[in-house]
Amino acid sequence: MRRPRIRVWPAAALVAVMAVTIALGFWQRDRAHQKETRQRAIVAYAHMPARRLGAERVSLAAIAYHRVVLRGHFLADRVVYLDNRSHQDRPGFHVLMPFAVTGGAPVLVNRGWLPRDPAERTRIAPYRTSPGEIEITGLARADAGRTLMLAGQTHEAGQRIRQNLDVVAYARETGLALQPFVLVQDGDGTAGADGLLRDWPPATADVARNYGYMLQWWGMAAAALGFGLYLAFRREAPAGGPDAARGAGPAGAHETLERNDSEP
Repeated sequence: MRRPRIRVWPAAALVAVMAVTIALGFWQRDRAHQKETRQRAIVAYAHMPARRLGAERVSLAAIAYHRVVLRGHFLADRVVYLDNRSHQDRPGFHVLMPFAVTGGAPVLVNRGWLPRDPAERTRIAPYRTSPGEIEITGLARADAGRTLMLAGQTHEAGQRIRQNLDVVAYARETGLALQPFVLVQDGDGTAGADGLLRDWPPATADVARNYGYMLQWWGMAAAALGFGLYLAFRREAPAGGPDAARGAGPAGAHETLERNDSEP
C-alpha cells in the first residue's frame, strides 16, 4: 500500500494557496449576492415614476438607478468630452455638461455620444445646446464610467478632452456644488435634434461576471489540491526496477551465477 510522502514546507504552501483561492471565491460569491440585490432594485426603480429634483440635495445611495426629471439649463462653457468611448466599434466621445437645476443644485449630465473625426482626433463634431430653460429626464448613475488610461495620456484638470471624470473632483475644479451623481440623459437610440446619440446599454449589475470569477478561484483551489495529492502519492522508482539493474556491479552478477550453478 502506498503511503503519501508529505513534506512540511510544500504542504504549507499548498494549504496557503488553497486558503487564498477559496477565500477569493467566497468574496466573489458575496459580491454576486450584493449585485443581485442591486439588480432587483434596478428593476423595481425602472417601474417607478421619475423623481423630480429641485432644491433638495440627495445622497448617491438614495438616488442611484432612479429615474430623474430635471428642469433648468445647460452650462455649455463647462463641457467635458470623455475620450475613447465607442459605439458599435466606432470611436468617439461622451459629452458631459453641467445642468443648472432651477432652484436647486446643478447636476452633471451625460448628454450622449459623438463620433471622432478620423483625420483629427481632437476635433469635436458639431452638436446643439439649447440656450433656454428645458426639462430633461434620465437615469442617475454613480459616475460616467471609466476606461483605462493609455501610456502617455495626460488628461488633467482643466482640459476639455479627458479620459475619465470624477464628479467630486470636477465639482472642486469648477466650484459647482454638484449633486453626487451623473444623469445619463434619455434617448431613443437615434441621434436627437441636438445631434447627440443616446443609445445606452441597459442598466445591469453584471452578476454573471462575479459568479464566473468565483468558479475560477475555486477551480484553482481544486487544481492545487489535485496537484498536491499527485506529488504526495507519487512513488519513487522500485528497488528492483531498471535503475537498480543498471546499478548492479560485477559482484552482483557473479553471485547470481554462483547461485544458479549450485542448484541441481
